[in-house]
Amino acid sequence: MPITPGTYELGPENASLRIETERGGAAAKAGHDLVIEVGSWHGTLEVGEDPNQNSLTLSADSGSMAVIEGTGGVKALTEEDKVEIKKTIEAEVLEPGQIEFNSSRVTSIDDGEGLSVTGELRMNGNSHRLDFELKVSPDGEVSGRATVKQSDWGIKPYSGLFGTLKVKDEVEVVAEGFLR
Repeated sequence: MPITPGTYELGPENASLRIETERGGAAAKAGHDLVIEVGSWHGTLEVGEDPNQNSLTLSADSGSMAVIEGTGGVKALTEEDKVEIKKTIEAEVLEPGQIEFNSSRVTSIDDGEGLSVTGELRMNGNSHRLDFELKVSPDGEVSGRATVKQSDWGIKPYSGLFGTLKVKDEVEVVAEGFLR
């Protein structure tokens, strides 16, 4: 069933926007794979009768990121660890600010039950092309996943323990929710 033409708003009220990281390096077993949730963001999906009218925009406040889960590691991730990771992200990885995505092309795929999205992601003073797909179920559930290579946007992935524990350069940005 194709997506009904209209304007759909997405945000924390009806969807989640998360960053999933993986660890690497010789001391990877000491660290955690993280799930970081973006608390303040807004997206608008416009689906037109004419496919050339389709668009997707998203704006997110990087200062609203919070670690919600950490898996692996030698010991469990504590609430104090989560607070310290947020401080480290803001001080050493990605300073608080706006992250913006604007589509240049949104086309229907999978008999209209999904969208292929191409556009520009702006963050950390850099702008680069980003491609991903959104899946939409008949009940309006939407999900998408994009791989972002941090170094492409001038972000130095976190490393600790004298460089033996590293966050992998590629992180996954995951959005899930319901169109409203």
